[in-house]
Amino acid sequence: MPMHIRSEDCINCNICVEICPEDVYLPDENGATPLVKYPEECFHCGACMMDCPKGCIELRLPPALRPRFLRIKDKAL
Repeated sequence: MPMHIRSEDCINCNICVEICPEDVYLPDENGATPLVKYPEECFHCGACMMDCPKGCIELRLPPALRPRFLRIKDKAL
């Protein structure tokens, strides 16, 4: 499940290209939004999403990696 870059919000800073430890992104030769060239190499670390100054990267986590929250009832001691 690849990441998604909202091209209308992207300022083409290429921080995602520089920060990605797996080189998933490639800069576009025309100065446009970076390309997600190797989505299968992404291990969903979130570095690109956290460092994007415009917050335009959305990680689409596979179901097995999605966090689950369980409500714990308070017990009287």
